[in-house]
Amino acid sequence: MRLLTLLAAALAGTAHALPASLLLQARGDAPTLPSKDSFYFPQGDLSKSAPGTILSQRAPPAAVAAFGIVPAKLNYTQQLLYRTSDNHGNAIATVATVLVPHNADLGKLLSYQIAIDAASIDCAPSYALQEDSDRGALAGTLLSQAEFLLIEAALEQGWVVVVPDFQGPQSSYLANKLAGYATLDGIRAALASTASTGIMSDATVTMWGYSGGSLASQWAAELQPAYAPELKIAGAAVGGTVPNVANVIKAINGQPLAGFIPTGVLGLASQYPAAGPLVDAALKPESKALFYSPLKQCLTANAAAFLFKDVLGMFTDRNFLLTNEVLVGITEENSLVGKTTPTIPLFWYKSAMDEVSPVADSDKLVDTYCAAGASVEYVRDVLSNHGAYAVIGAPLAFSWLKGVMEGGQGVPKTGCSRKTQLSGVLDKSQFEVLPKLVADTLLDLLGKNVGPI
Repeated sequence: MRLLTLLAAALAGTAHALPASLLLQARGDAPTLPSKDSFYFPQGDLSKSAPGTILSQRAPPAAVAAFGIVPAKLNYTQQLLYRTSDNHGNAIATVATVLVPHNADLGKLLSYQIAIDAASIDCAPSYALQEDSDRGALAGTLLSQAEFLLIEAALEQGWVVVVPDFQGPQSSYLANKLAGYATLDGIRAALASTASTGIMSDATVTMWGYSGGSLASQWAAELQPAYAPELKIAGAAVGGTVPNVANVIKAINGQPLAGFIPTGVLGLASQYPAAGPLVDAALKPESKALFYSPLKQCLTANAAAFLFKDVLGMFTDRNFLLTNEVLVGITEENSLVGKTTPTIPLFWYKSAMDEVSPVADSDKLVDTYCAAGASVEYVRDVLSNHGAYAVIGAPLAFSWLKGVMEGGQGVPKTGCSRKTQLSGVLDKSQFEVLPKLVADTLLDLLGKNVGPI
């Protein structure tokens, strides 16, 4: 996550080429926060609609913009409100943003899952990607906006991109069945939007997500055979994978990313009503105000608020989150243990020094998938940590996705392969992908139409 910030800074640095007047120009009214926008909260019995049904749609209230500042010159954008399912299979609605570049190949669709990692709906990508959206305290949605640079790389290939608000209307972070369902139903909705977006109903579909975005993508891959068997997904790139929730809590408590703990607890409590009172009763009174702060702020603000905090020590019993029977059951239910084997080919990239989720958890899950016949191309990076590999691994993932989209020979591979690199910095994909990504970003910021020339 920290190095993703550096990616944002590095590529945003191209904005120095822009006139200050453009960056500082007065803007119109800011888009309405999702929590106050009726579009996000439809009336009526949603269970009467099938998963993936488009309930309503509109153009985004404001233009999609790099870092919320410079509008991207897209051919077409649309927000789709669609029916999906919560963690328990109940009907809910959420929003996906469809981005159509100029000179689009309407037969190629990428579902890109942004790492939302927040417990407030006002952090949703459909809002954060809009011009003049409120980032909140300490630029809370900055990293979501930074990931738009990777989305732009896909758009420059001519691919249509759908970005789902996969945490749903309550921003249920770590409610991972919901995340998987919402991702799959976002694809269903996009494929059903031909009349408004032009996307071909039989388009080649891929998925991509890192860290929190990998959770949604991986759960979608596991759930797809039973939940959306009609979807033909050609491949998924997943990085910074987080299979075991309990092990993450142990790894990050008292560390720079300790803010993921309260955010995750609050996100899960929105799906498991029994959890909330238990957590509240176990918290020390003096810790409650801070612990509940993620309900009103986004990722970077949460990271700052809980920097090096002993979150487990905020409870009267510091082992509460890891030993309470109800909470243990919830974390286990939302951890990936390979109960279902994906039929979708996976490109899996993981840092061996990952400080958020131990690499051994990913190693174990890859072994489980491969033993059950999955196709997984697994790449580990020795020198990177979790944040660094968000940047360093992105060109590897993008190169693989490009091969899948183009139907390249031998991509995706059948069966399993494993490779451990000293550093992905020297991988050939860096030289194939990164220069064009940076050049396209600069040109887009300078006003080029987004899409292949």
